[in-house]
Amino acid sequence: MDKVFSDAVTALDGVLKDGMTIMAGGFGLCGIPEHLILALRGSGVQDLTVISNNAGIDGAGLGLLLETHQIKKMISSYVGENKTFEKQYLDGDLELEFNPQGTLAERIRAGGAGIPAFYTKTGYGTDIAEGKETRIFDDESYVMETHLVADLSIVKADRGDTEGNLVFRKTARNFNSIMATAGRVTIAEVEELVEPGKLDPDLIHTPGIFVQRIIEGENFEKRIEQLTTRERVSV
Repeated sequence: MDKVFSDAVTALDGVLKDGMTIMAGGFGLCGIPEHLILALRGSGVQDLTVISNNAGIDGAGLGLLLETHQIKKMISSYVGENKTFEKQYLDGDLELEFNPQGTLAERIRAGGAGIPAFYTKTGYGTDIAEGKETRIFDDESYVMETHLVADLSIVKADRGDTEGNLVFRKTARNFNSIMATAGRVTIAEVEELVEPGKLDPDLIHTPGIFVQRIIEGENFEKRIEQLTTRERVSV
């Protein structure tokens, strides 16, 4: 089975449908699948439920899909950098399911591991626990959270081989590695694509069995969400 596709548009061909659920890797704008997001925008697919730590920013990342109103619902942890998101949510045009960040990560990991639900202390006694099952273990109260899976996961890695084995770079690993396991179809874009055997087996973060399609991107923008510098001190 040849997993390598020439570009993001081709890789998404035959996978997309209106109303599908998509996991999108990244944290802020770090480690986002830039080319696949652009291809999603160009496809015109509608009514998406997107699972992602955040929704990008205005004009970048998943913010591009918000601008075109292709996202119906976000399942997220943090959305504070996106005014388009704020307006659509307050206007009632966008559904939102908030998750504590660790809970979101564990729900995705559970989905990839085939674990349907788990208990956590996080959120007990708050609005997060409303309508959810709660239990007491060892005199401590817990709330049950269910797993998350997606029709499609789009992830970004530093290096990959043609069999789909992936290596992420430092903090760009973030949600990418667990999302790769929780998609019924996972498409990865990488900065460098190599032949099998070129990656150190001990350094592979995501085995190729979880990846169905892969592309090698180029000209990654890698924007910084908030560039903060300090004044240069003359010596």
